[in-house]
Amino acid sequence: MTPRLRILKRGFDRLVLFCISCLVIIPVYIIMWTGITPVPGIRERFGAWIAVIIITTVILTILFFAGMIRVYISSEQLALKWRILGLVCGCIPILNLIMLIKIMTVVSAELKFEDTRLKRDEERKDERICATKYPIILVHGVFFRDFAYLNYWGRIPAALEGNGAVLYYGEHQSAASVAECGRELAERIESIVRETGCEKVNIIAHSKGGLDSRYAISKCGCDKYVASLTTINTPHRGCEFADYLLGKIPEDQQQSIAAAYNNAFKKLGDEKPDFLEAVGDLTHTACKRFNDEIKDMPGVIYRSVGSRLSHSSGGRFPLNMSYHLVKYFDGENDGLVGRDSFEWGSDYRYLKVNGNRGISHGDMIDLNRENIPDFDVREFYVGLVKELKDMGL
Repeated sequence: MTPRLRILKRGFDRLVLFCISCLVIIPVYIIMWTGITPVPGIRERFGAWIAVIIITTVILTILFFAGMIRVYISSEQLALKWRILGLVCGCIPILNLIMLIKIMTVVSAELKFEDTRLKRDEERKDERICATKYPIILVHGVFFRDFAYLNYWGRIPAALEGNGAVLYYGEHQSAASVAECGRELAERIESIVRETGCEKVNIIAHSKGGLDSRYAISKCGCDKYVASLTTINTPHRGCEFADYLLGKIPEDQQQSIAAAYNNAFKKLGDEKPDFLEAVGDLTHTACKRFNDEIKDMPGVIYRSVGSRLSHSSGGRFPLNMSYHLVKYFDGENDGLVGRDSFEWGSDYRYLKVNGNRGISHGDMIDLNRENIPDFDVREFYVGLVKELKDMGL
């Protein structure tokens, strides 16, 4: 187990021991003090028994908090709301038991899920199923950067590297026009090829990163350096709701929002962020012009993936807010991009799961580090890269 999982397991074990101890000790005390099973001399030794109860209570309290603190600091699946409700309901009879059961259920499922993954990775470790001929470049979408300690791709890179993949990142700025980001990405690709001698790369790009990558391949001469491009939830045909918003929001408000964003991300490393150019290039109108001009290049394999958010409640903020707006303009969607916009290339797959949860735009990059029922995002990417290896790429 990883250090985090070891801490989580120890916390869970202490909570289990706490529950078992309570189930044994509390009934014994009740039986003794109510006289259901008379204990000779118990009344005469009242002080001693009170001391025993106090000591036992202190031990149980220490055991409980030793478990709960470990669980709170190490669980990835225990949502913030359950952490808050656990604190709020901690002193309310009945509710505290309900919350304890809920927390332990979530943690138990997390441990079981991760244990299955660890065993599977250990069994196939020697196969190195993600050791592709060419390295992988992960290209982020809009409004984010490749930060050293905050990975855009969540737990996905570790899963790929654990199965033999060699990874690099696009490292372009967070928000600029597709053309500007495409040129930055082209320089990055050429530098990787030049410095490593790898000849080519495989690109996996999320959201706007897919458009940036297509531009780099078709307009910047990177087709000779790219073996494949796999786009993840990319708005290849744009977002009609973006056209609507840009047409409705007053110009002065747009400029105010853009200025605030651009100033903030200059401090975070962007040389020349351009919020409005980035958003403008994601409209349906702009993407139509883009597709008329940017053509697929021979010799590059194009693949694409999209996903469906089943209901607004399945998405985390702000996707739960944008879902209905996108649905009104673009139909079935992932919280940001409509279904009809995802498909590009010769190999397309559309991901759905049963129930109301669905798979959001953020879920496809493991943004919330959430284990989704019926969809293991880490294993999905392992499968994508394994396919590249099987194709000799």
